Amino acid sequence: MNRNDRAIVALVMLAHGMVHTYELSIPIFITIWLDQYEVIDLGLAQFPVNQATLGAVVTGGYALFGLGALPGGIVVDRVGSRRLISGCLLGMAGSFLLLWLSPSLAVVAVGLLLWGAAASVYHPAGLALISKGVEERGTGFAYHGIAGNVGIGLGPLLTAVLLLVFDWTTVAGFLALPALVAAAYATRAEFDEGAAVAADGGDAGAGAADGSADTERTSGGSKATSGVSSLSDLFAESRRLFTGRFALVFTVAMCSGLYYRGVLTFLPGLLADLPGFAPVSISALLPASLDGVVVGGSGSQTLNPENYVYSGILMVGVLGQYVGGRLTDRIPVEHGIAGAFGGLALLALAFFPVANAGFGPLLFVGGVLGFALFVVQPLYQAAIAEYTPAGTRGLSYGFTYVGVFGVGALGGVMAGTILSYASPPVLFVTLAVIAAVASLIGVVLSRKKGTTAA
Repeated sequence: MNRNDRAIVALVMLAHGMVHTYELSIPIFITIWLDQYEVIDLGLAQFPVNQATLGAVVTGGYALFGLGALPGGIVVDRVGSRRLISGCLLGMAGSFLLLWLSPSLAVVAVGLLLWGAAASVYHPAGLALISKGVEERGTGFAYHGIAGNVGIGLGPLLTAVLLLVFDWTTVAGFLALPALVAAAYATRAEFDEGAAVAADGGDAGAGAADGSADTERTSGGSKATSGVSSLSDLFAESRRLFTGRFALVFTVAMCSGLYYRGVLTFLPGLLADLPGFAPVSISALLPASLDGVVVGGSGSQTLNPENYVYSGILMVGVLGQYVGGRLTDRIPVEHGIAGAFGGLALLALAFFPVANAGFGPLLFVGGVLGFALFVVQPLYQAAIAEYTPAGTRGLSYGFTYVGVFGVGALGGVMAGTILSYASPPVLFVTLAVIAAVASLIGVVLSRKKGTTAA
């Protein structure tokens, strides 16, 4: 990669890693908030703190994370990626600084909403920057994806380690610092946002992946090459997308988001209730000579195994992303969607029976779950590219992120409500039904594609 490529890739790797670091550190904090707070005081009304109400609080931030992607994708064409990414980083830093200062759970809710709004613009801005500014786009996207998965796995781990020494508000303050540093880099780094477009003669990537496009994706006056330039274009292209097979792929994306958020939001707490997850005193693991030095002689510091298993499950997702990406080059994506989501449905049904069999079986089924959660992402992302015209690909991915992170955020409140008023097995049966719907859509898409080819 040339100098311009390296500068852009460094920025998007920093930003992407931090977006997912913050996203998946929140479930670590949830277990603390459930113990620390008793009511949510909104002034005119008070609500008891339980998994249902806390799920609703967290869902607000996660919903904005997804819903803001569509306007973010439109705005990035107006103001450029650098400004949006800088604003994203500053907003995320500010939200975690607010958590650091928060006196109540109501302020925590405001901080989460601020985080969701700020983080929502990153994906359209970062992906647009790579596609327009990096000449070696494939390498740029690869590094970008790796950084996101590192943040997904190491973010919760870093949070859990810091909580060994500091209270949760101080940890939130520490987590804000990297985003401030990255924002300073974003404003000072020298790079050309449109270098790849200029190198391609002003038509970078146009139709790059459309050799197999069917007539549905390019007919009917679609803006296949010119994109969306007005509000009327936005409505026309949106209507055209959702009257085609994109609507089915969008439903798959929503199912993925509901499953992802539904299983991860309360997973540390679910793991804590399983056999073998009792807190472990740090002083019991250390020689007596090091006890006072490492844990301050308090004797009360403990390791919470569920936080580290949770982080490990997410780290396995790096391998899942890689395998899912390879599968998109080797098998029809429709078959991959049917098989991968079918596997997620079976995993949801098997998770609790296997997990209750002991710590070893739990590690196995947890690792398989982490792998399968991320295998599906490259599959539906590739399907979006197959079922949409090149000129509205940005709009298509904007809608996709609304489905995955916006509608998918409802998985958090769904999980909290079920856990408060039913039981964990009921939650996992619900998740199995969601995955089964996505698997069935994969079968339908495969048959439709076969009929079209015939």
